Amino acid sequence: MLVLLPPSEGKASSGRGAPLKLESLSLPGLAEARAAVLDELVELCAGDEEKAREVLGLSEGLSGEVTKNADLKNAGARPAGEIYTGVLYDALDLATLDAAAKRRAARSLLVFSGLWGAVRVTDKIPSYRCSMGVKLPGLGALSSHWRTAMAAALPEAAGDGLVLDLRSAAYAAAWKPKGEIAGRTASVRVLHAPTRKVVSHFNKATKGRIVRSLLTAGTRPAGPAELVEALRDLGYEVEATAPNKAGTAWSLDVLVDEIH
Repeated sequence: MLVLLPPSEGKASSGRGAPLKLESLSLPGLAEARAAVLDELVELCAGDEEKAREVLGLSEGLSGEVTKNADLKNAGARPAGEIYTGVLYDALDLATLDAAAKRRAARSLLVFSGLWGAVRVTDKIPSYRCSMGVKLPGLGALSSHWRTAMAAALPEAAGDGLVLDLRSAAYAAAWKPKGEIAGRTASVRVLHAPTRKVVSHFNKATKGRIVRSLLTAGTRPAGPAELVEALRDLGYEVEATAPNKAGTAWSLDVLVDEIH
């Protein structure tokens, strides 16, 4: 099973680890595209601060993020699972998983990123600020920049198993499962049951809890239909819509009344 996650806007500090080694990151097919984004982002942020803030969509109060980006090649690197914070990652709480669940997380979780494309939670990266919605002056829209490299690298990462897609729309734009892979992909929404609406906090927290539940239980669903049954066995209320044509993914709605 491959689980596709969005990153978090908020991130922990880089710490004092050894600097980033691009060649050490998973999915080596993304290396060239990563280097291109990294080089342009560092150059942008080392130059005109106002221009960098405008490109990155940052307020004047977040100028420290520009400074941080300018030093990305020298900053300490930590496992991505420690860098990403926020509602989803608080609910997932990787640090408190038992050893077996941590091994499952290392194998199955893939975090999408405007800067790195996608990384495993064990890949060591520095803290940064660069969303998938950014348009860099030289490379253009990052979602478009990543598509070609992702189209080659992601099918290999997915293998022949289930793909559980928990990404937000901006990150889903960088890679869309196609053909046979789409048929074994389940895209999940979390809905507030009384209103049938997506509520950001419900959405993020529940997705984090879903992933934690699957990792802790050691569940290995072979495909979307088995995933639906596994989630129901774990206590989730799930409504599933199977694809009505080839090359499209399953849609799963998880209904919640409250965060608990």
